[in-house]
Amino acid sequence: MNVKPILASNCLVFLPSRLLTLLAILTLSVSFSAVGQQPGADGMGDALYPQLGNGGYDVRHYTIGLNYEPELNRIRATTVISAVATHALSRFNLDFYGLTITLLSVNEVAAALDRIGQELIISPAESIAAGEPFSVTVKYSGIPAPVEDPAVPWTKLGWHEYAEGAIATTNEPSGAMNWFPSNNHPLDKATYTFRITVPVGLTAAANGVLTQTIDNGDDTSTYVWQMRDPMSSYLATVVIGDFTVERDDTGPVPIRNYLPRDLSDDAKEALAKTQDMMAWMIDKIGPYPFEAYGVVVVPGFRSALENQTLSTFSPHMLLPSIIMHELVHQWFGNSVSPAGWQDIWLNEGFATYFEWLYAAETTGSPGIESLIPDLSPALKQPPGSVEADALFGISVYYRGALTLSALRAEVGDEVFFDILREYYQRYAYSVASTADFIAAAEDVSGRELDALFDAWLYSEEMPDLPQSPEHTTQ
Repeated sequence: MNVKPILASNCLVFLPSRLLTLLAILTLSVSFSAVGQQPGADGMGDALYPQLGNGGYDVRHYTIGLNYEPELNRIRATTVISAVATHALSRFNLDFYGLTITLLSVNEVAAALDRIGQELIISPAESIAAGEPFSVTVKYSGIPAPVEDPAVPWTKLGWHEYAEGAIATTNEPSGAMNWFPSNNHPLDKATYTFRITVPVGLTAAANGVLTQTIDNGDDTSTYVWQMRDPMSSYLATVVIGDFTVERDDTGPVPIRNYLPRDLSDDAKEALAKTQDMMAWMIDKIGPYPFEAYGVVVVPGFRSALENQTLSTFSPHMLLPSIIMHELVHQWFGNSVSPAGWQDIWLNEGFATYFEWLYAAETTGSPGIESLIPDLSPALKQPPGSVEADALFGISVYYRGALTLSALRAEVGDEVFFDILREYYQRYAYSVASTADFIAAAEDVSGRELDALFDAWLYSEEMPDLPQSPEHTTQ
């Protein structure tokens, strides 16, 4: 028998050569396994928000059970995250800011936790293999701490209490992490279940469709909402208040609006046009991407926000142009979301363009090009390469929209709308970058368009706009 010596604990031990070979294989296997396990990245590497989002896994579903205590504006919540590991994980991160965690488990086994700023660093009791489904349960409570974000210096983000005790969430771009733990970047979309428990007399609304209202028999009710289409975390919303619910089933999509009881007739009349806008947009681009739509009007809220299937409005912003703008986002921004935050013009430029196009076609008002003389100084910032503090600047909206107008003038009406439809169909329920849109435009038109997009999206000197095309219905 052939044997070879090895040294173990200062003793010379002899092992048969076959056993030695097997031992070497096992050692290599363990070594490779250890190398294969690694922490998930603590950010997505976004150009503007490198620490938002995390790597190493793909979230499939969030179940958010939330109890609201209005006397203190306090929440008690449990979020269960269903995910799949994209590589072997020794540990991974979630985005979560403030609030006190009372329980954290992975696959129902307690896990080790470190917190550094917004990062939850989770070390499961056992590593997670590549491709393996796993669940994370986080139980937490407290008063949500607002998130300061350079993109929105006029307000803080996350969970807010407004006038008349109304609650609404303002997430874009980073605020979702102040009320639920998540992979907080548009790249990781998931479906959602919301179970919102509130005192009797209050109504709770969220994304998707209301599937159940439960009388708990203890002066509280639980509203169960299901968002069955993929959604980025920044589009998730919970709204709580004393609302009436008005439905409109006269058009192509069910609409349910949550309104203050004293909302003016003029505001209700403006909202009544939503079904016509919906039909117009469907004709332009294609079917509405979700199961239902609606708005919630929040007293004291000072803006308008395109949460998926449930846009939030100030009572003072219920104007046809803004109603149309937020509706357009359901296609461009919500179904097709930005791959990175520097791609935000794909949200705001598109919504602004269609807002003005709708007005031009239905009321004969001037096109967006009429604004150039008044806005030209503000349009020098290239919308394709903004910094975080200009994420929602005028140029992103208006020069982004003018980019589409220039494209339409360049390729003609028929090809232009074919481009938009193709782009939407390619990336519906997913994310897209500026490069993705340019590729779709060149594929459909059969033309090299880099010069046009470079001039409009990346040059500090705004080019002259070609003669505006006729506004014809497509």
